[in-house]
This record gives sequence, structure tokens and C-alpha cells, in this order.
Amino acid sequence: MSSTLRFLMCPPTYYEVDYVINPWMEGNIHKSSQERAQVQWQKLYDIIQARATVSLIEPQRGWPDMVFTANAGLVLGDRVVLSRFYHPERQGEEPYFKAWFTSEGYQVFELPKQVPFEGAGDALLDREGRWLWAGYGFRSELDSHAYLAKWLDIEVLSLRLMDERFYHLDTCFCPLSDGYLLYYPPAFDAYSNRLIELRVPAAKRIAVQEADAVNFACNAVNIEHTVILNRASQDLKNALAAVGFEVVETPLTEFLKAGGASKCLTLRVTEPVRAELRAPATLPNRVIHLEGHLLDSGLVNRVLDTIVESGGSFQVLQFNLGEQRQSPSQADIRVMAPDAAVMDEIMAQLIDLGAILPPSEVCDATLETVTLAGVAPDDFYVTTIYPTEVRVNCQWVRVQNQRMDGAIVVRSTPEGTVAECRLLRDLEVGDRVVVGVEGIRTVRKADSQRNSQEFTFMGSGVSSERRVELVVEQIAWELRRIRDQGGKVVVVAGPVVIHTGGGEHLAKLIREGYVQGLLGGNAIAVHDMEQAMMGTSLGVDMQRGVPVRGGHRHHLKVINTIRRCGSIAEAVRQGILTSGVMYECVQRNIPFVLAGSIRDDGPLPDTLMDLIQAQREYSRLVQGANMILMLSSMLHSIGVGNMTPAGVKLVCVDINPAVVTKLADRGSVESIGVVTDVGLFLSLMVQQLDRLNQPYTVA
Repeated sequence: MSSTLRFLMCPPTYYEVDYVINPWMEGNIHKSSQERAQVQWQKLYDIIQARATVSLIEPQRGWPDMVFTANAGLVLGDRVVLSRFYHPERQGEEPYFKAWFTSEGYQVFELPKQVPFEGAGDALLDREGRWLWAGYGFRSELDSHAYLAKWLDIEVLSLRLMDERFYHLDTCFCPLSDGYLLYYPPAFDAYSNRLIELRVPAAKRIAVQEADAVNFACNAVNIEHTVILNRASQDLKNALAAVGFEVVETPLTEFLKAGGASKCLTLRVTEPVRAELRAPATLPNRVIHLEGHLLDSGLVNRVLDTIVESGGSFQVLQFNLGEQRQSPSQADIRVMAPDAAVMDEIMAQLIDLGAILPPSEVCDATLETVTLAGVAPDDFYVTTIYPTEVRVNCQWVRVQNQRMDGAIVVRSTPEGTVAECRLLRDLEVGDRVVVGVEGIRTVRKADSQRNSQEFTFMGSGVSSERRVELVVEQIAWELRRIRDQGGKVVVVAGPVVIHTGGGEHLAKLIREGYVQGLLGGNAIAVHDMEQAMMGTSLGVDMQRGVPVRGGHRHHLKVINTIRRCGSIAEAVRQGILTSGVMYECVQRNIPFVLAGSIRDDGPLPDTLMDLIQAQREYSRLVQGANMILMLSSMLHSIGVGNMTPAGVKLVCVDINPAVVTKLADRGSVESIGVVTDVGLFLSLMVQQLDRLNQPYTVA
């Protein structure tokens, strides 16, 4: 023995796979060999003892995983942070390890019982003593890292584990002498991999392949320039040899059945302190407040999922459930993140979900000035569809013109402070734009939580068809109510409406006052007028459903005719266009906006080929809408959804489920999705409205 290093090990006297607390244990209960385990452990012991001092702790009956001493705690100098095991199956080991450390003269630190931390299994010191790598995600909580930094006075770098096979940091990550690192990158999230790359130069990063990772090649014991592990591929051995490491293989297959290998079976208890290195500030943490129907709406689950999926952790400080069904609930949640950048990202998402800060932490929004027209300051706040307020001069100001994917501009007027949404292209030099997430809150009332439902029409089967009829009944009732109350319904339609025979039904809805605005592209108008003037759509006879000789030219002839007239309205005035959707719009003075695209034929004189102008006109027409019907036009529907504030009822109809899902995934508005043929939907809608308008008679 030439090293002054000391390790703690525990003989496998009572080792057995008695339960399942990680994926490796599945299928291996009572399948480990006590005899082989003893032989393999002894070989590992002999290899280490030849290079370092090995101390033993007495094994205890009933605690089979005590053999994995890496999880006893984390040692630095004369201090040890004792483990708080996540699973009850291992919690009984804690007092035995505590007694050993105490008897050896270590200063023992114990985490709160509700903060899991599994020792050197999830916390690995950089071999040059510069910082502590700490894992979280499966067994250890992120908030334990703040305690480690405080008690051990060392910088903690938090790494989030993503693959349940590598449930402890030491199963996929092994710092080596001279600043080298042996690790399996797919076990970590993108943020953690970036952090690793920033701290460890590429020349010193040794990334293993999956075949080596699942053989626990990273679960290695490093003693100076020797790496002791279960098994390694020849490529990995060559890579380690190339930078001066000797690889010593020793089979540990019996322990792999429980999810451990050489590193798991040892704890390094001599870790020198570098006095010149001190811990930086503690981990960022914030407290948020939630209020509303948190359980019914699923909001609390979305908030907690957002925190975890974004790389943070949480602690529920209090949760007050409403006493009655209509009573709101309240929750206070502490949010932790590995660094300030991740915290800002998490907080931005939580604010979008309606979270607010406690009054004591609320401050004014941060404003920065635009220096280049059409370009926002870095880190500008990106708006959502939900009503938003910003705090300016200690007062909350409601943001005007709320829409998705904009910036918030704050300006002073004689009437007071004004905040409004603006698109990036509309920003002017001198505008003051909200940046960061401080002093911002979104307003989500309980009745405005998105209720997204999807109804699927199968073409056969009474129950599936009935589901479409049921949702049509609900929408029909709402359409009539809006019309009778003088409200506004805007239709976004694609040419499929005409191709599927829905044009006559949409025209009737316009004629009878159910539609107050129409949005679409060049094609919806062209094929509607083709049908009205020539009886075809895309050259297909709409009565017989068969192509017409020369029909492929019909839409161009229609475009030419309308261009000769100068506009659709003029074609109606001259008696050339006498029916159809566009005819009804002109006759009923229903405003319409046609947005052009690169694929348009013609285009029609009414089609706006300036994209920015078309967006502005779309936005103007959407203002004040109570309901928007989106009929088989994905791109136009998503665009309209992005410029529509929360609270507007939206119905998306398309035969393709992906279109309906696409809109819902973008969180555009409160919506109902109907997966069916749009022509059938409009036919059913007209029939239902006719029934609603018929006088009720008693037989």
C-alpha cells in the first residue's frame, strides 16, 4: 500500500436482492448468489487494500443494501453529511452509519427528514477538490444541495439525472485524477451536459458508450492513476490508457443485480479540504403563491410538473383546500433551481401559469429601452394569451391588446401609465420594454382555465357519430345565444370547406346572421366563387362528384373574371357572382380578410399579399370576438389563435387529429376540438340551428 487514501466497506454477509427500488432489481429478487457475491466482494477488497487503507463497518441483518457504503454519507475533511434515504427499505441503515462516523470523530450533519440525499452515490468531489458534483432527480432532492454547500463550504454543481437506469450520479459519472472525467452524457439533461462541458475541457472528458454504461463502467473506484471497475470495452480501456490510467477489471455481476458495482461498494473517507476554495452563494430559491380551483383545473399538477421538468425542485409550504366545491384553494410553494438562469426560466413559466410572488417579494417590473427598431432588449418578457399585469411605480397596470408571442411596452401618458402588447416588428427606438420576470403576473380566473376536449367521428358506429352531434348541439346553442345578444363570431375557413360541400352551409350561417367576420386565404374565396359561377371546385362537379373536362382551368377563369371586375364586391354588384360564401359576405356587409401566400394563383384583387398588413387586418377583425370557428385551415387557425386573448371560445374542426392537437399544444386559447369532416360538421350545425329556431308545438 503506497496511498494515504482510506475507504469504508461493508462485508456482504446479509446481501440479497429482497425488494425492487431501481430498474436493475426487477426480475432479480432472491436470484443473487451469496457465495459468488462474497467472492466478488473479497476480490474488490483485496484490489483496493493493495493500494489504500480499507476500514470495515459491521453488516446488519435485515439491511441487505448496507453493503453499498457509498450511500452512507458524504465526507469532506472531518465533516460528513449523513444520508437521508429516499426509500424506506434503506432508511434503517442511517443509525448504523451515523454511529460509525461518530466513533471515528467526524462532525456529523443531518438533513431534515423530508429532504432525501443519498451520500456519495449522488455527490462526487472533483478529484482536484475544486467543487462538488451533485446529482438529483431520482434519489436525492435538489434542495439538499444548498445544505451541502453550507455545511461543507464548497461550490456545488447540480446535475439532473434523466435515465432511471442511472438513478445515482455515481452510476454514470466518475471524476478522475488530474481533472479527467469518465461519464455517460445521455444520462443527463441538456443543461447538465452544458455545465459539464463548461467545467471540464473536451480533452479531459471521456464519454462512454451505452454498452459500457450498462456494465457500470462509470461506477469505478479511482486511486491515483488506477481505475477499478466491473468491466470495460477495449475502446474504453484504450481511451483511459491513452491519458495515463491503468484499468483493473474485477467482476461484480452479483452486485449489478441490485444496481451497484465497485464505486457503490466503497466510500472514500479521506477527502482533503482546499481552504482557499469557498462556497459561493446558496442555491436560488423563490416562493410562489397559487390561488383558484387548483385541483379541479389541474393547475397545481401543471405547476409542479413544470418545476421538475425544467430542472428545479419544490417544497409545498402550505396547501389550503377550499371547503366547498366553489371555494378556491390556496398554495404556497418554495421553488429551488441549480442556478439563476434556470430559476428565471422556471419562474417565467410559472408566471404564465398564474403563479404570483408573496407581497413581500413583489417589486416593479424591469424596463429596458429599445435601441434598434424592431429588436427587443435581451431577456424581454414574451407574452401569452392570458390577461397580464405589470407593476410600475408600485401599481399594477393591466396590459392592453393582449396576445401571444409579443413584448410589453410601458409608456407614460397624461392619463397615467399604459402597458401594451406589441409585436417585435412594431417596436420603436425609445420604447421601454419589460425584461425578466419580476413585477409580472397573469390573471387566470377559475372559469377561464382551458377546457380542451376532442371528439372523434369514425364514419361508422352510432356512438362515435353521436359524440359529434352532441358537441354540435352545444356549439349551436352558443352560436344562437351570441347572435341573439348581438355578439361576434369570426370564422377562419380553408378551401376544404368548399371541397367537402360545406360552402352552402357556411353561406347560410352568414345569411342568417350567425357570422360577423370571415378570415381565410386566397383559395377559400376562389373555390367558393368557382362553385357559385361554374358548379365545380378544383374542377370537380359538386353535384355529381366527378371531374369535369377542362375543369382544372375553372379556378383561373374565375380569378380572371373577378380581376376584370376589380373586386369581389364589384362582381356581386354587376350580377356576375350571385351565390356562395363570398356573395353572402358582400350582401350582408360581413367584413372579410383574405391573406395571400406564395402558392396563390392570381391572386384575387381582394387578397392581401403583404403578410404584415394581412396579420394586422386579421388582428383587427378578431378583436371583440366571442367565438371563433376554425374550419380546416391549420396555418390560418394557429395564426389566429396566437393573436386571440384568453376568454374567447374557440372551435377547431378538422379531419386530421394532428391539426386539432397542434392548436391545443400551442396553448392558443380555450378550445373544443372536433375531429370530423368539415362538410359534415357544417351540415349538422345548420340542421341543429334549424331545429332550435322551429316553434315548439304540443302534439
